[in-house]
Amino acid sequence: KTVTLTESGMAKAEQMVKHLPQYKQTAAGLYDPENMQVLHHLNQALRAHVIFHKDVDYMVKDGEVVIVDEFTGRLMPGRRWSDGLHQAVEAKEKVKIERENQTLATVTFQNYFRKYAKLAGMTGTADTEAEEFAKIYKLDVVVIPPNRPLRRVENPDLVYRTEKEKWDAIVTEIVEEHAKGRPVLVGTVSIEKSEKLSAMLDRRGLKRGTTTGGGVDKHVVLNAKYHAQEAEFVAQAGRKGSVTIATNMAGRGTDILLGGNPEFMARQQCLAEQIAERLSKGDERFVEDEQYAYFFHLDAFYRVPKEAYSRIFEHFKRQCDAEHDEVVALDGLHIVATERHEARRIDNQLRGRAGRQGDPGASRFYLSLEDDLMRIFGSDRISGLMQRLGMEEGVPIEHGMVTRAIERAQKQVEAQNFSVRKHLLEYDDVMNKQRENIYALRRQVLDGKIRLQDEEGEEAELDTREYLMDLAEDIVDTTVETYAPRQADFEQWDLDALKREAERIFAIDADGLTFDDRTADEIRDALWTTIRASYDEKEKLVGREVLQRVERDIMLQIVDQQWKDHLYSLDHLKEGIGLRGYGQRDPLVEYKKESFELFQAMKERIDEEIVRYLWWLRPILEGGAPAPTPRRAAPRRPSLILNDPGAESSSSSVFGAPRSPAPNTAAPARSTGAQQPPRVGGDDVIKTVRRDEPKVGRNDPCPCGSGKKYKKCHGAAA
Repeated sequence: KTVTLTESGMAKAEQMVKHLPQYKQTAAGLYDPENMQVLHHLNQALRAHVIFHKDVDYMVKDGEVVIVDEFTGRLMPGRRWSDGLHQAVEAKEKVKIERENQTLATVTFQNYFRKYAKLAGMTGTADTEAEEFAKIYKLDVVVIPPNRPLRRVENPDLVYRTEKEKWDAIVTEIVEEHAKGRPVLVGTVSIEKSEKLSAMLDRRGLKRGTTTGGGVDKHVVLNAKYHAQEAEFVAQAGRKGSVTIATNMAGRGTDILLGGNPEFMARQQCLAEQIAERLSKGDERFVEDEQYAYFFHLDAFYRVPKEAYSRIFEHFKRQCDAEHDEVVALDGLHIVATERHEARRIDNQLRGRAGRQGDPGASRFYLSLEDDLMRIFGSDRISGLMQRLGMEEGVPIEHGMVTRAIERAQKQVEAQNFSVRKHLLEYDDVMNKQRENIYALRRQVLDGKIRLQDEEGEEAELDTREYLMDLAEDIVDTTVETYAPRQADFEQWDLDALKREAERIFAIDADGLTFDDRTADEIRDALWTTIRASYDEKEKLVGREVLQRVERDIMLQIVDQQWKDHLYSLDHLKEGIGLRGYGQRDPLVEYKKESFELFQAMKERIDEEIVRYLWWLRPILEGGAPAPTPRRAAPRRPSLILNDPGAESSSSSVFGAPRSPAPNTAAPARSTGAQQPPRVGGDDVIKTVRRDEPKVGRNDPCPCGSGKKYKKCHGAAA
């Protein structure tokens, strides 16, 4: 569902928003890149007012906007639309505007179900979706024949020219069937339509009530507003003379018993007697306190003696059996459907509430050319046919050909919706690989054993310290290669920038290091020795056990935060990727490529953030004095404090992060493994042992001929 402004509408919108501080007056107007946020809010407000309707797509309950499920008609508390749409609807309804939720984790139903090794299910309406089950889940749909013959009469659809004619005919049908004593269940597509029909029945003398059937000339309404009464209304829906108006939610998957449900009626009677007893004693709490009332109902039922309950149950069973025979003689439950749904499955669910377990029943759909489905498919053709036939107002078309044409329209919508779901699944499959990768990393961090795979596909299992050192060493290699590349001359090296970067990431005092008269590998070794020594010193102060717990907690926090930010980036990428089609590029291929690049960038951020946070942590010793730090700066982020509850020493060790270093401004490049440049003169600070043979780089192939990297082979011991 989309909506856009016309040119004149856009001009009016620009006049309305030009006073906003966020709006920039430019020649491009709202389409200027600086005004994209204003345009986004404008589009969401337009969708909220034009596409989303109260009591259809949502309802306002207790000062909150609650989404209504399109297919079941049930409320979905806690669920919110994204990208500012929910806030736009809240503004429209003048309720409190809540902050937008950010996605922490996401998975489609398809990928969720495909995680199961074995998958099966049972439903009465799977046959219409057999193709989707086969293509998405590789499941066959098998139709099981009924053990009792179907006695439900499925009448042809009645098609009227206008909605008014249709609703008048529905009301007349309900009143006539009710006069015979036949139970009627009316299916509506929204809360709004159910309330409209209820008001029309009120005017025809069939008043709204809290109970129906059993000689009571009233009707009941079951929708998301009154979901608490669902069990009671469904239990009464098969009683003689009952009229129940319901959205899609009523009685899904349950048998509506003709004549009524004796078990439910017996429980209601027992409860009524208990309530009367409590009221006589002055206990009125269950009237005021909803939670107390709920537990009171349970308690009251279970305190009824079995003999008393059995006596009441037998009384109602005899009554319901007699009423059952009367309703069967009237041809059972009559289903009146007020509109066709986009999915035949929903229509079949509504039909299927009559004629269950071999009982008689009937169903009929009432349609108009103004219904949503009819407007989209074929209403002009049918309207022209009605005019040529000279049909009068209030006279419907009733023909199997019309019913078949409508079913074809539904199949077109189903095919379109399936295509959309399949398309979304293709996009989610891309994210699913990334999701599995991140979740596997989280599990390994929790277990304390992290598996790394080399370029040959062989795995090595590291504990958190080994993994951390591997990350840090890779960052050192990358940083040195960025600022002192082997293939460049010494004059092109930026050693000051190298020191600043080392200080930013590892919180070391790099000013004390002298890199003159060194090769790139010697600089790398000296830097790594200093960095590793600073972490070893930290570990000696607090002990391995405490530090290991800190490592795990910080790793998990950083992975979770970066994954959350990555999901946000993917949402934005997915929104605009469809426009690539105008440039003759496949949006899915573009999405795969760019999402992979985003994922790789996220993994690099995770690695660097883990190293930065853990190297910047400072032990806070007994008495609250922090351990010496090589740099003096005011904190820019809150300190991370972790007490060691398991320490046996009298002095407790604590960790604090004095500050988080400045954000990375350099774009690191991976080592190329090229030849080292010649050394230039200078005073040695540390005497270097010269090798007879060239040094093997950590990422170079191991000289032993195994094909592995040196750091994963003989270099591992070093």
